[in-house]
Amino acid sequence: MKIVFMGTPDYAAVTLEKLIKSDNEIAAVFAQPDKKVGRKQILTPPPVKVVAENNNIPVFQPETLRDGKALEILKEINPDIIVVVAYGKILPEEILNLPKFGCVNGHASLLPKYRGASPIQWCIVCGEEVTGVTVMQMDKGMDTGDILTQREVKIGENETAEELFDRLSVISADLTLETIENIENITPVKQNEAEASYAPIIKKEMALLDFTKSAKELFCAIRGYYSWPCAYFFLEGKRIKVIKSEVGDTTSQTAGTVVGNTDSLDIACGDGKILKLLTVQPEGKGQMTAKQMLCGNKIEKGYVING
Repeated sequence: MKIVFMGTPDYAAVTLEKLIKSDNEIAAVFAQPDKKVGRKQILTPPPVKVVAENNNIPVFQPETLRDGKALEILKEINPDIIVVVAYGKILPEEILNLPKFGCVNGHASLLPKYRGASPIQWCIVCGEEVTGVTVMQMDKGMDTGDILTQREVKIGENETAEELFDRLSVISADLTLETIENIENITPVKQNEAEASYAPIIKKEMALLDFTKSAKELFCAIRGYYSWPCAYFFLEGKRIKVIKSEVGDTTSQTAGTVVGNTDSLDIACGDGKILKLLTVQPEGKGQMTAKQMLCGNKIEKGYVING
């Protein structure tokens, strides 16, 4: 099958690599334009472009898909199918309708739950115990197309978004290839709109810990926001990132109150339970255990953290 692949980050690159190793022809790759990265603002190609170029596959990086130029390129290529994984651009209807088998998308959730930009992070933040991947037939909506295949995945008790990201990228790659190779025998299933939910674009301010919430909510937020933007709170005006935590025993102290300061930094939460901070990263420093931080910066019991 002649395939055009559209994707940008390393999550998508895993699927591209899987397709390259298959018996299919990858005729071209579309990725987002190179971006300036880091303090030195070095112009850096996206991971999907790197994989494509390493395999001598033509790469196109249009700023927009709506000016007709991408459509003309695709008409000339005449692919049987377009595979989209985390591309970051909405495909116009004329592109959706161009290939014989349309456009299929690998999405990192069990649709219709967690449509949108950040399903991996958001399902953990929301306390889900199960997620998965969906390969769907794309339509003009945001992750609203008919479901072709799905695979369910249990989320580990302490699994972070970064760890789940790595696992799902491989599962999605396998399921996408399987779907493409059997697409003529698959009956699409419409999504149940009554069960639909959305995963928003993650912003740094969303990761600020609010200790009036339950310890379980904060435990999930810390896992879901790792490794970006990373959950945090402020201590005497300094940002403290929280890398790892666990839910502790109950307490009668007010939310935000420090109730333990030895092997971990223990903070009372809104549900009367304790959140034990185990690994942290103080502003301007590397990651360390909470015990190490407390050795150089004793935080007295009774101190109240407001955010």
